[in-house]
Amino acid sequence: MIEQKELELIERAKAGDKLALAELVSKYEKTVFSFAFKICRNRDKAENTMQETFMSVLKNLHQFDGKSKFSTWLYRIVVNHCLMMARAEVHKDKFYSIDEEEFNFEEPEVKHWSDLPEDKLLNDELKKLMDEAIQKLPPDYKIVFMLRDVEGLSTQETAETLGITVPAVKSRLHRARLFLRNELKSYFEK
Repeated sequence: MIEQKELELIERAKAGDKLALAELVSKYEKTVFSFAFKICRNRDKAENTMQETFMSVLKNLHQFDGKSKFSTWLYRIVVNHCLMMARAEVHKDKFYSIDEEEFNFEEPEVKHWSDLPEDKLLNDELKKLMDEAIQKLPPDYKIVFMLRDVEGLSTQETAETLGITVPAVKSRLHRARLFLRNELKSYFEK
């Protein structure tokens, strides 16, 4: 029922109905901004990405064929704008090459989240360290990690969103998780 309403809304927007387009923007603006902010970690960049995304939607809505979810198509546009922004900045020193780095593949003994002290200070510290570790990921790995582990998209949806294969998603996600585990290992060994 919800998908049918959304498809009708999209068709109306394709036909030039400005109210339908405004409704689509209103429905997805928080999702787009939130995801862009998670990738960019900067409010201005996230707002710019959101604006660029909806400009692309306006320009390319006629290309949406309904073979995938609208949200999957929209994520793909956001991802493309985030990647373009990251490539434009070319801050190679902010990212580590996961492909060349040697990882300790032993499974570390990691405390379960529920075993962590409820002390707010420790939780805030862990959130800060996790955020810093995520920001060190190269954009291609960060986006896969964010789509799968933060946004909750399936492996198939992530592959469709990024225009890559399911094995490529799994590989990038595995490498991102290993990198993050390695970055946070000292915190959990305390």
